[in-house]
Amino acid sequence: QVQLVESGGGLVQAGGSLRLSCAASGHTFSTRAAGWFRQAPGKEREFVAAINYNGGSTHYADFVKGRFTISRDNAKNTMYLQMNSLKPEDAAVYYCAAADFSWVVTRTTEFDFWGRGTQVTVSS
Repeated sequence: QVQLVESGGGLVQAGGSLRLSCAASGHTFSTRAAGWFRQAPGKEREFVAAINYNGGSTHYADFVKGRFTISRDNAKNTMYLQMNSLKPEDAAVYYCAAADFSWVVTRTTEFDFWGRGTQVTVSS
């Protein structure tokens, strides 16, 4: 069992930066792929970025490439999402998730454990 808690969300102006953190409990997080998703009001949850179990492989949605960076520190059982050059359309609740796989996966159905989310608001 893995429990995930996101933090780091908040209000930022367009063009600004935020760093989200996802703290995991349990001793299996370091063997699992993990990822970030987001959901804006009235929209479906969408994939943002994913990382394999040891951080050696990552994958991004096209709309965040070059602006967001996913990383993890397994010694701290924590995953991060560095978000730069934020746009108003990036505003959403951001969720972290962990999978039963060790390799990168990107579909919501491939993730078994989810956090409760952290709100990101971007003002124009």
